[in-house]
Amino acid sequence: MSDYAYQILTMLIYFMVMIGIGLWAYKRTSNVDDYMLGGRQLNPMVAALSAGASDMSGWLLMGLPGALYTTGIVELWIAVGLTIGAWLNWKIVAPRLRSYTEVSNNSITVPSFLDSRLRDSTHSLRIVSGLIILFFFTFYVSSGMVAGGTFFEGAFGLDYRWGMLLIAAVTMFYTLLGGFVAVSYTDVVQGIIMVLALTAVPIVGIMHVGGVGPMLDTIREVDPTLLMPVSGATVIGVISALAWGLGYFGQPHIIVRFMALRSPKDTGNARIIGIAWMLLACLGALGTAFVGIAIYRHDASQLANPEQVFIVVGQLLFHPLIAGFMLAAILAAIMSTISSQLLVSSSALIEDVYMTFTNRSLTEKSAVALSRISVGILALLAAVLAWNPNDTILGLVAFAWAGFGASFGPVILISLFWRKLTGFGALAGMVMGAASVIVWANMKGGIFDLYEILPGFIVNFLVTVVVSKLTYSMNTVIDKEFTTAVLLTKNWSARDEALAELRQVTGDNPDAFRPRSVALNTEETQK
Repeated sequence: MSDYAYQILTMLIYFMVMIGIGLWAYKRTSNVDDYMLGGRQLNPMVAALSAGASDMSGWLLMGLPGALYTTGIVELWIAVGLTIGAWLNWKIVAPRLRSYTEVSNNSITVPSFLDSRLRDSTHSLRIVSGLIILFFFTFYVSSGMVAGGTFFEGAFGLDYRWGMLLIAAVTMFYTLLGGFVAVSYTDVVQGIIMVLALTAVPIVGIMHVGGVGPMLDTIREVDPTLLMPVSGATVIGVISALAWGLGYFGQPHIIVRFMALRSPKDTGNARIIGIAWMLLACLGALGTAFVGIAIYRHDASQLANPEQVFIVVGQLLFHPLIAGFMLAAILAAIMSTISSQLLVSSSALIEDVYMTFTNRSLTEKSAVALSRISVGILALLAAVLAWNPNDTILGLVAFAWAGFGASFGPVILISLFWRKLTGFGALAGMVMGAASVIVWANMKGGIFDLYEILPGFIVNFLVTVVVSKLTYSMNTVIDKEFTTAVLLTKNWSARDEALAELRQVTGDNPDAFRPRSVALNTEETQK
């Protein structure tokens, strides 16, 4: 068999496994609860690997190694910021969000949680949240499509657009079929493939160049500044890189994994697994870039596109069959993120925008069908935007990451830890945070070289607090829910008793604690 034949074979095996998981998950998805949040039954390992895989995307195997290959270890400041941010997210946000989303009307999306948490009778908070998600995820999903097209172009010489469409079609298919369960379990497979590939390439690559010492010597010969963590860096550059960590608090496709855990107690083990995976992955990206520098930087023409360094090194070092699985790791990174983002975007479109605007009654079957249709529509829209890419993968990811971090991060944190947050405060903060990112990203030079997530995050935080202080009035239900959420974060065994007591205060009955705003037509459901 030729090299391409081996690699195509591994691609086909990988695609078949993903589709197979989608079909398996389809049989386990009977209602909107299952489709959007998997019935809140994720174990710590699945949640951790799913969050990690959906987080890193093609950036991990293409964007980050490419940046490290071009500029050197100074680019690792982004990974440092991300690792710190991810740890804090698991430590601070995950347990409280898991308990609070169940306490507050058993919410399954970020917009529905904020709507219920703040008792927003106008639902303007939910609609605006959903629209923000749709706007920024359009760019985020588009970045994944661009990464997919670039991957097939570099690995197989396939036309960029055909590669992009293939990625879009397979990812859309299993996401559309299996929903959250399919996305989570494909993420587990994809996360394992990614970390194995990022471990294997540097180890074999270091052996190929004669060891760590010779590799570092070669890099010094090429450019000694590549090994200096602050060489060429500015204060604004380092702060911007570290500020990436702030984005974690507001990424809907990541924090939804916290909401899907079995209980707040699971967040501890999930944090250990997730951060260990992340450290291995980031170190593997660094090692891949260093091996690539040692092999190719003496003759830059051998690697025209730095973002393909992982692809090229993998094809050089391994038998075509093994290299095929290395290439599958890139597909795993790309598809895991696209699928998560499509699902969250679908939930925002149907649960938080369509249902709120129309106020219609849907059966379980109709709600799931609409969610699947929306996945297809959003995938096609992202593919249209990715048809003629005009930015790097890292550039597209950076804008979307900042948008979510600055729009939702401060509001999520404040909603979980300050009982005096108001709907007006949250709405004003989100809008100003999103607007700050959009404006700042389009300004150049001087202070505007600072990554837009930081000013957006600060603006959101200040506006949210100030407006909340000006509009706060005591609400017995909100106050009781906050107290109950704090209690259950520490003592989940008291769940049933605490929720029963809460319902006495809110006047709700157990059937009112639904995981969504869809008002089910009981008679039609029974039929």
